[in-house]
Amino acid sequence: MSAEVIIVTEAAAIQINEMIKESGEEQSYLRVAVHGGGCSGLSYGMNFEQEKKEDDIETIQHGISFIVAKNDAAILNGTRIDYKQSMLGGGFTIDNPNAIASCGCGSSFRTKTNAGTPEEC
Repeated sequence: MSAEVIIVTEAAAIQINEMIKESGEEQSYLRVAVHGGGCSGLSYGMNFEQEKKEDDIETIQHGISFIVAKNDAAILNGTRIDYKQSMLGGGFTIDNPNAIASCGCGSSFRTKTNAGTPEEC
């Protein structure tokens, strides 16, 4: 496994810091997770949590505390989270080197070892 399970770009960190301020979550962790579902079987999730669980892996990047469940670490290992701004708005992009297939909308994926639970689009 690489040194960091996830890599967060400066652009993503700026956006996350804005979200932290707007939601009053200054003392929270940002959990990056993998859930079953989506067209390809797995989907990403990000949410604020007040407490870290015993099996969580913590990393601090750009002053933000991120946590990943140990079970999700192998699926997310080396994943790069960025934020892209365009004329139509902005959004987070996730580049997971472990994903071997993804759906057309880009919100779900599968890996060589985990197909998840695909759903209808």
